[in-house]
Amino acid sequence: MSERTPAAIALSPACLFRPPTFAGIMPWPPPEDPSTHALRSSPITSPDVAQIWRLRGTPYTDIRIFMAKNGGNPRLSVAEVCGSLHAGVGYSYPQKPQKSAVSDPPECAKNGYLYPEPEKCPRKAFLDGNFARRQSQELPSEHEIWDTTLPGFGMRVQPGGHRSWFVRVRHRRRHRRITLGSVEDVEALVARRVARRHLVEVALDGLPRRPDIPVGPVFIDYAEEFWRDCAHHWKPSTQRRNRTALDHHILPFFAEHRLNEMDRTDIVRWRDDCANVAEAKFNRALPVLAAMLKYAEQLGYRPKGKNPCRGIERFRRKAMERFLSPGEYARLGRQLAQVEDDYPNEVAAIRLLIYTGARLNEICGLHWDWVQPPRLVLPDSKTGAKIIMLNRQALAILQSLPRHEGVALVFPKKRGKGHMSLEAFWWRFRRTCALPDVRLHDLRHSFASVAVREGVPLATIGRLLGHALPETTARYAHLADETIAEAAARVSSTMASALGVRP
Repeated sequence: MSERTPAAIALSPACLFRPPTFAGIMPWPPPEDPSTHALRSSPITSPDVAQIWRLRGTPYTDIRIFMAKNGGNPRLSVAEVCGSLHAGVGYSYPQKPQKSAVSDPPECAKNGYLYPEPEKCPRKAFLDGNFARRQSQELPSEHEIWDTTLPGFGMRVQPGGHRSWFVRVRHRRRHRRITLGSVEDVEALVARRVARRHLVEVALDGLPRRPDIPVGPVFIDYAEEFWRDCAHHWKPSTQRRNRTALDHHILPFFAEHRLNEMDRTDIVRWRDDCANVAEAKFNRALPVLAAMLKYAEQLGYRPKGKNPCRGIERFRRKAMERFLSPGEYARLGRQLAQVEDDYPNEVAAIRLLIYTGARLNEICGLHWDWVQPPRLVLPDSKTGAKIIMLNRQALAILQSLPRHEGVALVFPKKRGKGHMSLEAFWWRFRRTCALPDVRLHDLRHSFASVAVREGVPLATIGRLLGHALPETTARYAHLADETIAEAAARVSSTMASALGVRP
């Protein structure tokens, strides 16, 4: 503030800027106003009054200067008064002190106007499909239309009428304009979505992010790749069993899953869907899925050590063990003798199962080259190469079978190639023996139970049956306990009789 300025300067309400006239044009010269007599009678000259009237949009200005109580020089120029209000001469807005009092008005304000000119100020509108379909007014120069809701998103209009979407971002102190496509090719919603993505990427620049995980293949596509690489290493029976599990139990649930996105939650959900419906099928299919996910880790489709099948509990199933009693053996033997003439090969195969305790496929798929008395030398079985010792009854059955020239199988099909199948015959035959709940595999269990009752050690029984693990033979341990209990009962009865106690 100048030293000549009084301690207090008050402006009358008329000093407040009034709104513009109808068209924004100020009349010149201004009409006579009684409030200006004080100015005319003051030392301020006529050119100074003209400077006041030149104030944009304020044709009627009344400035009254009141002297402070301690006195002061009222002879002040208009420039000094306006300078005390930080407003330059001829302007209706305050100017910074370092700027000249005669600086140019803003670019968008024309002389004599208080509102911006549309040709020079930024245009704004809600840029949607309706706005894009309108025919904009062609201007001689390029201009932009900015969106009213998404800052930075706009439309560029060329002089020839070509329009395109763009977004302006400020990345690391530098402004950058990204073209999103022409209005004719890119819809407004799509352009807005892409612009928002660019703005978000710039806003999050420098912040920690989750590492990008490559997108893995879909499970149904990977299943064929896994089968092509691994299936030919399995036995034919294993291929059939695993293919059934893959096609009927695994693919219906996981076909559309991304391989790298499968987690433990998906396996648990699959297990819950199989509860009380397909528990046995789930137990057989779970190892197949575990092998597939393990191979996916080796191919790099999944992170190492993240197999979600690890630790998933299988359904506990009641052990299906059926042991034939001596009376049931008698009924079975009598019925086999009755149908032997009609079904000689089927009866011979069933008797071999009873006397050897072998598996069904080991007997039905037996070759004559593997028969080397007193043993059967199998090059392959469920647990690998195997030797089955033949007893006198089993040797007699093999010697009674006819051997045809050029036929390698002991039990060939009557028609066609391959070995004989016993399942269909057994399902009909067991009803005639009053044994509707006995399976062909139960003949193997019954062989082990008789061996236990005869006092054969479990390790020896395991070798007779061809078990690869001792845990498999341990299921018959309870039969050994029963045998020991029976032996203890016989011993105690003998001692009680010797003591004269009634057993």
